[in-house]
Amino acid sequence: MVTQQMWSHHYRPREGRNMSVPFRYAWPAELDLMAQLAGLRLRDRWAGFDRAPFTATSPSHVSVWEKPER
Repeated sequence: MVTQQMWSHHYRPREGRNMSVPFRYAWPAELDLMAQLAGLRLRDRWAGFDRAPFTATSPSHVSVWEKPER
């Protein structure tokens, strides 16, 4: 079984405090389905903010969904 839960840990030295934030990892296909259910469609997907092509081996993605015009 694979878990999709992770924690992001942050330390703010000026404030002297630690903060941990839980988040859930979602695959691009899962995000696409959520967007589709919300009435959006995928416009673009890149491997990063430099708009490099997204491939099966890309470690990250930047996805842009849009609301279709009626």
